Amino acid sequence: MSFNQDSSNQFTRILALIYLAVLAWIILLKFGVEFSYRDARSITWIPFPELFTFDGKIDLSQIILNILIFLPFGIYLQVLYPKKPFLKKLLYCFLLSFFLEASQYIFKIGALDTTDLITNTAGGFLGLGLVKILQIWTGNPLRVQKTIDVLASLGTILIVTLLVLLKLDMLPIRYQ
Repeated sequence: MSFNQDSSNQFTRILALIYLAVLAWIILLKFGVEFSYRDARSITWIPFPELFTFDGKIDLSQIILNILIFLPFGIYLQVLYPKKPFLKKLLYCFLLSFFLEASQYIFKIGALDTTDLITNTAGGFLGLGLVKILQIWTGNPLRVQKTIDVLASLGTILIVTLLVLLKLDMLPIRYQ
């Protein structure tokens, strides 16, 4: 079977759409779980507010998760649109993050948080940079794309399976 650029792009687009659907399910639909704060709206204008409190402790796990959850978006943008200017793709990362954050505020399902905007955009930036470096290093963008498609396929199957099992309450861990 021949795996040319067009078929590779089509497959990568499908993986990207699945990623975006899972991202929306996680961020906007909160795994389909009802939370008690759904009727509250808030905006956090000051990024990393823990830095400005006396004994504030930064939740590094939240920062790392925000970066990791947007890393694939940067990867997909760089693979699918390698000729678009880097700053334009970074702007897309910011705009997607802003859309999701603003949607949480508008629909009363979370907060519009500037820390999340920064860390989500940073994740997109890292994804863009990682793929760009690999494309330059290998000199073969199609080979990089094929490798990403294989890894993304495995990751997509794993994440979707875990989320479904979590939703069906079939794992020994619980979310609140």
